Order: sequence, then C-alpha cells, then structure tokens
Amino acid sequence: MKEISLNIQVVVKQEDELTPQEVKLVDEARRATYRSYAPYSHFSVGAAVELADGTIVTGSNQENAAYPSGLCAERTAVFYAGSRYPDQPIRRLCIAARDTNGEFLQRPISPCGACRQVLLEAEQRTGGDIEVLLYGTEGIYVIRSIKDLLPLEFNKSFL
Repeated sequence: MKEISLNIQVVVKQEDELTPQEVKLVDEARRATYRSYAPYSHFSVGAAVELADGTIVTGSNQENAAYPSGLCAERTAVFYAGSRYPDQPIRRLCIAARDTNGEFLQRPISPCGACRQVLLEAEQRTGGDIEVLLYGTEGIYVIRSIKDLLPLEFNKSFL
C-alpha cells in the first residue's frame, strides 16, 4: 500500500494586509452580492475576477425555482469574462457571500465542485495560475491556484 498526502497552503490576511488591487477586487465581490438573485436560499454570493490587463468583471448567483437551472456567482463572472474578454486571462478571483440575514460571512466560503472544475479549465486554458481570495469578515483566505482547490483534477488528458 502507498499513501499520498495532499497539502495546500492557505494564507490568511486581514483587509489592512491586502494590496490596493486586492482591496478593489474584494470590494467588487462584496458589491456583487447585492446583485444576487436569491429568492429561495436568501444566500447571496458575489464574485469578481481580475483579468491580466487589470479589468475587473463581476458576477452573482442567480437562482431559479427549478434549482439546477440557477448559476453560481463564480461561473457567472468567469463565463462573462470569457465571452466579453476572450483574449484576457483571469489572474485573480475573489468570492464573498452574505447569509440569510444579509450579513457577510465570518468564515470564507469556497467554490462548489462545478465551479472548481470551470475555474480549473479557465486556468488551464490560459496557462497561468488564478489566485483565489475567499472573503470572510474574520479574514481573507488567499490560495495560490485553482489547482490547490482541486488537486485530483479531471482534465482533458483523461479524454
């Protein structure tokens, strides 16, 4: 038998430790939560992606009574960025969420499995890491790459 250990590094920063560009990205993700359409879960998520040229694109979760028909904030932002700016790689992503009381979460949330797969392919398509910032009021988790969120990835090499 062989054992494999998978480890990722997560840096936890406070807002005053962020760069001005990181602060701007966090602010845009937080703002995007207010554009969420979440009449069923009342859980509002916002995402902001920073492209290589500095452009920031946002997205928010969009629910539907037929639950599988909705879309997460991360995919909304990534798909819009890919459609509107196809030649600009995504370099950084921030996710923020508000609870059913409208308050920002203390602990950061991370992307669901479907979003992780979409983000991984966005990272692979452009050949560079996408840094991830997960916002929480008690701290912002900074993760080097989407690959760190999905270490045993499924990709085109299996097809």
